[in-house]
Amino acid sequence: MKARHSLASVQKGWEAFQKMSGMRHIANDKDYEEVVALADALVDIGAMDEKHASHSLFAVLADLIYAYDQRNYRQADVHGVDLLRFLMEQHDLRQNQLPEIGTQSVVSEILAGKRDLTVTHIRGLSERFGLSPAVFF
Repeated sequence: MKARHSLASVQKGWEAFQKMSGMRHIANDKDYEEVVALADALVDIGAMDEKHASHSLFAVLADLIYAYDQRNYRQADVHGVDLLRFLMEQHDLRQNQLPEIGTQSVVSEILAGKRDLTVTHIRGLSERFGLSPAVFF
């Protein structure tokens, strides 16, 4: 496969982009905060939507953030219901605002541990929140 641009032009463009955007490899907490701020700004303009013009940039930033988190922070085992509770809190959602799962009573039963999340629920939640279905298992 032949490159579309010369390495020199890519390097020059990358350097200019880094200076303008603050996006770069995350080497420390300061870099992390800058990249997270840029990702947050993209979320605010709707870039989590795959059809958004800046979605690809958002996805690259999310990958950088994820990689830094994996390298630097021990992750607790989080189960699907715990993640659902967290997402509901972060997005200020009530039980009746999750059509991906069903009615308020179904959501209540899942949160209480009386029912499990199904593959259909997980697919819907993954699409809504832009997450891999694997995080719910």
